[in-house]
Amino acid sequence: MNTQTENPRAVTGDNAPPTPIETVVAHHDNLICETANWADGQKVETEAQMLEVDKLIKGMKTYRAELTKAGKEQTDPLHKAWKAEVAAVKVYTDDADMMQSALVACVSPFKTKLADEKAEATRKAQAEAWEATRKAQEAARAVNTADIEQQRAAAAAMAEAEAAQRKANAASKDKVLGMRTVTRYEVTDHRALLHWIAKYHKDDITAFVDAWAQKNHKPDPGADGLNVWQEKEAF
Repeated sequence: MNTQTENPRAVTGDNAPPTPIETVVAHHDNLICETANWADGQKVETEAQMLEVDKLIKGMKTYRAELTKAGKEQTDPLHKAWKAEVAAVKVYTDDADMMQSALVACVSPFKTKLADEKAEATRKAQAEAWEATRKAQEAARAVNTADIEQQRAAAAAMAEAEAAQRKANAASKDKVLGMRTVTRYEVTDHRALLHWIAKYHKDDITAFVDAWAQKNHKPDPGADGLNVWQEKEAF
């Protein structure tokens, strides 16, 4: 009879050691269980109960601080490794950005000049097309329908005008690749712009004022239109 067991006997070290977070959680197991007992939806009604809950709150703050410390211990190696990899990749992406910028700077003046020339050619072609169309329409209105030569001349003029329109349309599609339209701005009068925003975008002003008050209500409690007070709350 074979008496050997199917599974090998577990020995120390077979299982992975607990993580720093798991160690802290296990250390505060009683606090977690006791908190669950108290936080059952019922409110504190006596001073004795209050003192017990205050002890738990104090313990919970310690627990929370230890979790933060353990979390840093647990994640710091991974975070450092991630930062190192990001920095290694950034060496190449930054260099690629610099090379691309250098190429753009190299070709930008010529592209701008060529784009201006094409825009001018398009403008000229469109002006010529509209002028040819205007003359052809005038000739068509003035033609003597009893005169075949006048009719032929008017038809030929209209055909030339249509050809000029096609040429202008083709010119408008001849763009310089790698160019984009950039909208820029400059504030010329801050006070005037502020009044305009207050008139047409009042909610934006309100949001800015609320954010300012949240950030500055302590250093500037006496600011006009700002009410600052203190009250007690549990923590």
